[in-house]
Amino acid sequence: MEGSAQEQIDAIIRLHEGWKGDLLSQIRSVVLSADESIVEEVKWKMPTRPEGLPVWSHDGILCFAETWKDNIKLLFPKGAHFQHASKLFNARLLSKDIRAIEFRAGDSIDRSTLTKLVREALVFNAL
Repeated sequence: MEGSAQEQIDAIIRLHEGWKGDLLSQIRSVVLSADESIVEEVKWKMPTRPEGLPVWSHDGILCFAETWKDNIKLLFPKGAHFQHASKLFNARLLSKDIRAIEFRAGDSIDRSTLTKLVREALVFNAL
């Protein structure tokens, strides 16, 4: 995939039809609305995932999304260190650094709490 990060993420969303595309679009909307300084990127393109992963950054990676067969994970690379760890985290709970939110078909996004998580990631990256 070529083009700007925004165009590439648009294409990633289109690639995942149905609930996954809808959920990725919602995640993106919440993350970007948390702060105007957040930048979109696409990273980690590889043969098994040539489109790469949507990444949202400011002073480092805030979070990124992985799409799997039966779920989408929103990963926070420094989530284990957040002062106000969220009850939203339900995956990668044993990792030293990373925490994730795993979404499955039919799940909804707690927009308010997710916005707070993204803002906490912003503060943590600024330290």
